[in-house]
This record gives sequence, structure tokens and C-alpha cells, in this order.
Amino acid sequence: MNIVIIGTGNTATVLGRKFKEAGHRIVQVFGRDASAASKLAYQLDTESTNYWSVIRKDADFYLVAVADEAIHEVTKHVHVPGKVVAHTAASVKKDVLKNMSHHYGVFYPLQSLRKDVKELPEMPIFIDASDEVARKKLEQLAQSVSKDKVVMATDNERLKMHVAAVIVSNFTNHLYSLAEDYCIKEGIVFEQLIPLIEETAQRLKTISPSRAQTGPAIRNDEPTIQQHLALLEKYPQLKKIYEVMTESIRNTRET
Repeated sequence: MNIVIIGTGNTATVLGRKFKEAGHRIVQVFGRDASAASKLAYQLDTESTNYWSVIRKDADFYLVAVADEAIHEVTKHVHVPGKVVAHTAASVKKDVLKNMSHHYGVFYPLQSLRKDVKELPEMPIFIDASDEVARKKLEQLAQSVSKDKVVMATDNERLKMHVAAVIVSNFTNHLYSLAEDYCIKEGIVFEQLIPLIEETAQRLKTISPSRAQTGPAIRNDEPTIQQHLALLEKYPQLKKIYEVMTESIRNTRET
């Protein structure tokens, strides 16, 4: 396909590289920041623009990969009747694009994306479409870049999945950050925890998280829990999280 990418951030960059790797042709990159647009266009071997009026109208597919709050702005300036357009947001309804074209939808990669990665990550793609024309195009495009499952998901289903994604990725990473800060302040080495982190994640490929749970809370090891809480007295934020998580695990154990 010939593709126009609107956006220059992490999602636009990674998907652009994925599309190119799959044999598609990126015919243009649009970005409000001319320098960022030019930089991404160079990576994708194409042209760039920061003018709405210069966006090409002859592409097969238009990917709107911008911040959620910026999607409305794109719809005011870009109108490509007869073409297929899709945004990449998990929490924005597909109908926000209905003024851009009759053929619109969502192309949501369920993955944490960073433009500076060397190895492109695998990712399931969640798609939704306004009609059969858009559905076929989005399904074809998703299958070309994802070895994982391509899933049809409504606005509500995608929003629910995004909640789960925030919990397993963003919240977990925040816990890593808090643990790293604790280690630094206590003079111990956070990197020594990485094998444990990797093993915990690896187990989820074969067993349910509920069966993989270990630790003092699931064992109801009150003496150890109290020792931990005593150590955390000078870290009130971390102590509060420890108490909440311990209680949650205990409640799960009881049910």
C-alpha cells in the first residue's frame, strides 16, 4: 500500500518502520514540527511536510498517529473521500474520523512503543472499521506487520483492553521505578532483581498469574510482612503501596 503517516512520535515511527519492513511504501510524513517530520521521513525514505494543504490525496491509507487530544485537529484539516483512514488511539472512538472519509477505523497496536528501539517489537493489532472497505484494508495491513493475533474490537472492548494494558505495563513499570529508587537509597543493586523480573514475566506464557503468585502475602507470612513494613517507615509512598498490594493478594488468596 501507499501510506501517508500523520504524526512523528513513537507510534508513528515504529509503525512506519513496520510498514516499510513489510513492503509498503510510505509516500509522505506530516508533522507540525518540520524538523521532526523531516527526520522521520529520512528514516522511511520519503518526503515530509508541516503544511496541511500539502498533504497528498493519492495514498491508499492514512494513519493518524498523534496524541489523543490532537486527533480532532487532524479531522478539521484532512479530508480524503474514498480513502481509508485510521487512528491508533486505544481510548478514542472511531467515529471521530467520520468527516475525513466514509472509510475509517482504528489501528491500535497493543504494545509499549519507543522510537529509539533497534529491534521492532511484536504486537497484536486491534482494529475496528466503519464499513467493509475499511475493514478489509485494515485487516490486510495489520496481518502484514503482526505475527500475533489481529483482533476486531469495538470502541468499548478496546477501552477495556487499554485499562488492562495500563495495569500490566504502566503500573508495573512504576513499581520498578519505586523499587529502583528504594535500592539506590538503601545502597543495594536494582539490576540484581532483573532475573527475577524476567522469570516472573516468562511464567505467564504457561500459567495463569493467579497460579504464579508467590511471596509473604500469599503465604500469610505475617512476621516477614511486619519486618518489611518496619523497613518502609521512611518511605511512606512505597509503604502504602506495599500495604494495599498485600491486602489485595490476601483477599485473592481467601477467594
